[in-house]
Amino acid sequence: MQASTIDTPTAEYNGTIFVAIELSQKTWLVTLHSPDRERISRHKLEGGDHAELLALIERTRARAAEKLGSVPRVVSCYEAGYDGFWLHRLLEAAGITNFVFDPASIAVEQRARRAKTDRIDGELLLRTLMAYLRGEPRVVRIVRVPSVEAEDARRASRERDRLVTEQTAHTNRVKALLRLLGLAVGNPRRRDWLAWLARQRDWQGQPLPAHLLAEAKREHVRLMLVREQLAALEEEQAAQALPVPAPIAERRDLLLRLKALGPAFTATLVHELFYKDFRNRREVAGYCGLTPSPWRSGGIDREQGISKAGNRRARHKAIELAWLWLRHQGDSALSRWFRTRTANAGKRAKRIAIVALARKLIVALWRYLTTGLVPEQATMKA
Repeated sequence: MQASTIDTPTAEYNGTIFVAIELSQKTWLVTLHSPDRERISRHKLEGGDHAELLALIERTRARAAEKLGSVPRVVSCYEAGYDGFWLHRLLEAAGITNFVFDPASIAVEQRARRAKTDRIDGELLLRTLMAYLRGEPRVVRIVRVPSVEAEDARRASRERDRLVTEQTAHTNRVKALLRLLGLAVGNPRRRDWLAWLARQRDWQGQPLPAHLLAEAKREHVRLMLVREQLAALEEEQAAQALPVPAPIAERRDLLLRLKALGPAFTATLVHELFYKDFRNRREVAGYCGLTPSPWRSGGIDREQGISKAGNRRARHKAIELAWLWLRHQGDSALSRWFRTRTANAGKRAKRIAIVALARKLIVALWRYLTTGLVPEQATMKA
C-alpha cells in the first residue's frame, strides 16, 4: 500500500468527473460530482451491474462535454473488499483512472455513536478522492493492485491453508464424538478407520449408538475427501504443474535454498508477501503488521503491541517461520540474538520476543531476495 502522496498530480484534474462507488452484494451506490453541476448526485444500481455503471459515466461525460466544450476526464475510487480487483481492471480498460482505497486508512468521525449509511460513506469516499488528488499528504492509502497472474498464483497456497484447517476441524470433531462415550480415538485419518471403529465397545461392552455412529461415518467421509484434495493439490505444487510468473518463481527458488523453508511454506510466503516490490524495510514490516503501535500523548507513553495491519496470512507465516528458524537455523546470528534476549525468561517474554525475531527475519529475507545478501551465518541446503 502507498502511504504517501509524492508526485500526486493536482492541476491536471481540474474539470474532472469524480466518481465514488460504494459496493455491496445487493446494490451499488454511485456518488458522482461533475464539473457542470455544483451539487453531488447519487445513483443506485443493482449489485454487479457494471454495464449500467459505465453507461452512467458515459452519460455524465457527454452532458459535461456539451456544456464545457471539452471532454472531461473521469477519476473513480472504491474500497478494497469483497469484490476484489476485477472492477478496477474493468474501469482502467474503459479509460477511467481508478484508485482502490484501503478502508482502514480513511478518516471517520470519532463519536461514540456515529451515523453510518451508504449515502454517508459514498460522500466520504468522494471527499477523500478529491483531497488525495489535491495533493494532501497521507489522506488515504492506495492499494497496489497485483497483476492477474500474480493474483491467480496465490490461489493454490490459500486453498491449501483452508484445506488444512478443514482437515483439523473434521479430525477434532470425530475425536470429540468418541470421547462422549469414553472410547479410544485411534487415527481418524486412516482409510481403514471405520472398520476399526466398528469393533470398538463402550465401558458397558455395548457398540456405538446408531445416530452417533452414523454422524462419525459422515464426518470421516468428509475428512477423507479433504485429504484427497489436499494430496492432489500438493502433488500439483511439487510437480510445478501450475503456471507461476517468472519473478515469483525465481524468488521461490531462492528461498528454497535456505534451510528451514519447504515448498509449501515457501509458496505461501512468496505469494502473500514477496510478490510485492518494497522500497524499504519499514514497508516490509508494515505490510505484515509487525510494526509497533505507540500511544504517546502528553504524559502518556506506552506501547499497544504490534499493529496487526496489512496481510494477516503474511503475518502468521512470518511468526511461524521465526519458530522454524530457531529449530533449523540454531547457529545463525538471529537465533543467537533471540537466545540472548530470552535467557532465563518466561514463556510470555519469549512469545513477545518471537514477534521481534519475525520482523528481523522477514526484513533479512527481503534483503536476501533483493540484494542477494544471505542472512548472517544462515545454513544453505546442499
